[in-house]
Amino acid sequence: MLKDWLFDIKFLFFPDYCLGCNDLLIKEEKKICIACRHDLPIVDLSLNNSDFLNLVFYGRLSLQESASLFYFRKSGKVQNIVHNLKYHGREDVGKLLADWFGYELLEEKRFQTIDAIVPVPLHKKKLRQRGYNQLTTFGLRLAEIYQKPYVEDVLIRKYANTSQTFKDAFSRWMNVKEIFDVQNIEKLAHKHVLLIDDVVTTGATLEACALSLQKIPGVKISILTMAKAE
Repeated sequence: MLKDWLFDIKFLFFPDYCLGCNDLLIKEEKKICIACRHDLPIVDLSLNNSDFLNLVFYGRLSLQESASLFYFRKSGKVQNIVHNLKYHGREDVGKLLADWFGYELLEEKRFQTIDAIVPVPLHKKKLRQRGYNQLTTFGLRLAEIYQKPYVEDVLIRKYANTSQTFKDAFSRWMNVKEIFDVQNIEKLAHKHVLLIDDVVTTGATLEACALSLQKIPGVKISILTMAKAE
């Protein structure tokens, strides 16, 4: 009873709102309301290696495997969730998504042979401004689930690029094609790397990251993103 009473007091002064629709959450709901959980455009994780992400990179990258968790639609609920993670300090979203999908990925035998998890890096200036990489909690939790290391000191961003939001595919590629590099390459030599990102649209950023990682001897690459633009 005391626990319920304390919850009611907390709820009165610090109400929680759904990350997807911004409606007030009821007592039993955590971060995302039940209606949004049923309405979110979830990707079937049982899709095989010929899924749509491989089609994005067809002829550009040789991937071991790829997958996304959601379809991303402008002004949709997935966009709201990602923006809460990326711009509003809700790092807990990353852990939420990893817990939600990590064990399902394992059950579907996705990424079984990976040796390490690597995030798309932020430039130091952007990292200072934002205070965190939006992929960190997601990647760290996946690393716990897969029992593999989370490696963020090999793939680096040499300098900040301008926003990708309003660029076409060619402009996006020109904007990122030389901004990534690798260091401490012995950590990933002859390893299978799971490269993670939040949203993939044209794939320019992930392609640039993968091409940098391919400088490492014997490296193999798979890709996992939170969402994929339709």
